[in-house]
Amino acid sequence: MAGKGIVWRGRGWVWRAAMTLFLLLVPAPILLLLVFRFLPVPGTPEMLLSLLQGKGAAYRWSDDISPRLERAVIGAEDQNFCTHHGFDFDAIHKAMADHKRHPRKPMRGASTISQQTARTLFLAPARSWIRKGLEAWLTVLMEQLWPKKRILDAYLNLVDWGDGIFGAQAASRAYFGTDAGSLTGDEAARLAAILPNPHKWKAAHPGRYVARRSGMLRGRERMVARDGLNFCVK
Repeated sequence: MAGKGIVWRGRGWVWRAAMTLFLLLVPAPILLLLVFRFLPVPGTPEMLLSLLQGKGAAYRWSDDISPRLERAVIGAEDQNFCTHHGFDFDAIHKAMADHKRHPRKPMRGASTISQQTARTLFLAPARSWIRKGLEAWLTVLMEQLWPKKRILDAYLNLVDWGDGIFGAQAASRAYFGTDAGSLTGDEAARLAAILPNPHKWKAAHPGRYVARRSGMLRGRERMVARDGLNFCVK
């Protein structure tokens, strides 16, 4: 009998662990996604980490973000945003093929805006296969529960724009002294240009590379408008 008690206690621990994992992976994120579909997100794990590291976290949610910035970011980060369901498999295949041709170079990122939003909203910044798996699952949930407009709004409001600055409103105030809804085309392009490396590149006083990239993104922003690549967020 004593031996059976030990076995059941062991099974009970496994059951509790399984239930805890289930709650964390299914009901909890679903509930949060349903709440934040309508309410501003109060903060993210990355903001908390920035505060703990003493870098601060300038952040204010805004429902008024310039369409210029929306188009520039779609052009820079995810031109198929309106047509994919969370994952851009063509971009993934191209990134893998490019890495195969040039294995010494870091693999080019192929994360969609949806993936980046799910990652930013729920996960701490760290690199691991477990995190990538969680990101994929959360992306699936987000694509099912949020419209594309909400995904883009959340991305623009939560993304790290460098130096403890999070979201378009805080970035617009810090770099240009204006609100996110009043960005010019050049300002929007600069903000989009530094997203891949916001802690190194500067939007307010761009170097040669950022200035050149900003000019290219002005063209992409016009292309997004011309070709209707932002139809899902209008």
